[in-house]
Amino acid sequence: MAQQTRLLLISTSTVYGTGYLDHAEQEIRETLGDSCRLIFIPYALADRAAYAQKATSRFADMGFECQPMDEYSNAAGALDEADAIFVGGGNTFRLLKTLHELGLIEAIRRRVQQGMIYVGASAGTNVACPTIRTTNDMPIVEPPTLSALNLFPYQINPHYVDADRDSRHMGETREERLLQYLEENKGPVIGLREGAMLSVRGERILLKGLRGARVFRRDRPPEELVPEAELNI
Repeated sequence: MAQQTRLLLISTSTVYGTGYLDHAEQEIRETLGDSCRLIFIPYALADRAAYAQKATSRFADMGFECQPMDEYSNAAGALDEADAIFVGGGNTFRLLKTLHELGLIEAIRRRVQQGMIYVGASAGTNVACPTIRTTNDMPIVEPPTLSALNLFPYQINPHYVDADRDSRHMGETREERLLQYLEENKGPVIGLREGAMLSVRGERILLKGLRGARVFRRDRPPEELVPEAELNI
């Protein structure tokens, strides 16, 4: 990661019993600072207009000027005017496909390397990783590649859920799915539970939020992390 890289990678936009982005407001404010021009990327949902209204209104409540990307005729060029982007959740495959179609993969990567702040939630966190292979989403569309923005050096599994030992469900648990991923891929995976997020400043990665995370590595038992832990992978 570049020395000036600033990322906030959120597991989910809404935690049970709270409103949209409520649980992440403090970390969002700390990441964005006092004054910030923000662009919202709504491409993970089909109804972009309603999604944009929801997100821009919420950021306005936090005191930030936020414009949806669809308001710009030149999507890649709009990034040059932004101090930060927020990439919202939804379907990761649809999001990645649209980013490719609009020529935004290299444009976002370039601007983040130049110091633009990146905030992602759920699918927006998935696409910040090297690939989207550890998403939970169904491939409802087919992007040209599973390779993603590669802003963050490790894979993340948002919405990580621990196995319910009392469940009669016989399908694979989330842990089993991630261990299957590691049978074919070498890099570690960070399972972010609901309410957890990663704050990245240059080379420093801190686990923030309400809940912990699990780090999965090939041929090693999973490692538990609690909020405020620093990741050294």
